[in-house]
Amino acid sequence: MAKSRTLNIQDSQITLIQQNETDFISLTDIAKHKDSKHTDTIIQNWMRNRNTIELLGFWESIYNPDFNPIEFEGFRNKAGLNSFVMTPKRWIEKTNAIGIISKAGRYGGTFAHKDIALEFASWISIEFKLYVIKEFQRLKDEENDRLKLEWNLQRTLAKVNYQIHTDAIKESLIPNEITKLQASFVYANEADLLNVALFGITAKEWRESNPDKKGNIRDAATLEQLVVLSNMESINALLIQQGLSQGERLLQLNKVAITQMKSLLESRAIKKLKE
Repeated sequence: MAKSRTLNIQDSQITLIQQNETDFISLTDIAKHKDSKHTDTIIQNWMRNRNTIELLGFWESIYNPDFNPIEFEGFRNKAGLNSFVMTPKRWIEKTNAIGIISKAGRYGGTFAHKDIALEFASWISIEFKLYVIKEFQRLKDEENDRLKLEWNLQRTLAKVNYQIHTDAIKESLIPNEITKLQASFVYANEADLLNVALFGITAKEWRESNPDKKGNIRDAATLEQLVVLSNMESINALLIQQGLSQGERLLQLNKVAITQMKSLLESRAIKKLKE
């Protein structure tokens, strides 16, 4: 549904609608400024004029790739004759015009792109056209000011949210130091040893804490955590070759996880990969 707004000009209300992000002004409302009871007749008289047909045709030729130039030439040749009759509906149907819209119903009427509507307003009254231009520009300035305000507000909120998000990441992603009790545990496999060093829990503990989530603890890992996890696998292999116990390796791997996560969370390269 088209969005509608209203211009208040010399005690007249002129309706604007926006269709496909383009402004259309009510010719029917403009015509009311001259004669509120015969708006259709006023619009048709304007469209019988040769200058009007040329204006409409040239505008469509510029902005409408589907415009029918053959029908336009036929109308152009007949325009101005006493027998020539033109209505918005006929113009739209015969030429595939998009610069004029004919809407039925209680809040309907004839609408035109602002370029065309301003020419119609000029035909009604030069003075009235100037008031339409002034009020239309005022409305657009207000809209632009509101958009700027919304953009600045969103930008400010984004900065605040980014800081909150960054702080939350640092608090939740950087591993805690392993306790002596955790270091004394013997884990079922080396994969869980890495899980505890990085995430602070085993795969089973994660599943029990997240029954509604699909996958496993590593499926839910962040990019930074996956990078550290890959590094830890290589380091763990070296520590095993050195003959360190599981508890000793856990302490070493936990220190690696903390150091590397802090570094990666500040890495610009990682941030670019996530954009």
